[in-house]
Amino acid sequence: MRPTAIFICLPLAACSAASSQPSLPAGTRADRLLVDKSDRVLIAYTGNREIVRYTNIRFGDAPTGHKQFEGDERTPEGRYTINGRNPKSAYHLSLRISYPGAADRAFAKAKGRSPGGDIFIHGQPNAWPGPPIARDWTDGCIALSNADIKQLWDIVPDGIPITIRP
Repeated sequence: MRPTAIFICLPLAACSAASSQPSLPAGTRADRLLVDKSDRVLIAYTGNREIVRYTNIRFGDAPTGHKQFEGDERTPEGRYTINGRNPKSAYHLSLRISYPGAADRAFAKAKGRSPGGDIFIHGQPNAWPGPPIARDWTDGCIALSNADIKQLWDIVPDGIPITIRP
């Protein structure tokens, strides 16, 4: 009697929501980013051409207005750069935004306060088991799904400008 092999195919569940974005050609690079807080979109461009748009992005718990002080839970507005990345952050990947700029520091200093810092574009908390958090929840960062931050991570080089509009 021959032994019978039994193969069972089970679908694998992803740990994070899949990106709603189409895949991009290998080697695609963004040269600037635009965040529109009121429309909740982050758009990556090459030249004047939009290459990808992320929707339903999340902000700090107090999303209206420009970040002024540490702990105000606002997301900055203005022109900054992507000036670093952290593959081992407490969130799924993170791209550092150059906040605070000189004007941000001067304003906070004049008020006797700290402007805060450590503002990133990142994914969901590493220990978060579910789909992307569906409300504003960061301390001022910009949050995407894990799949979307992975795609953005791959196309954004350090040093590119980011404009964050109200």
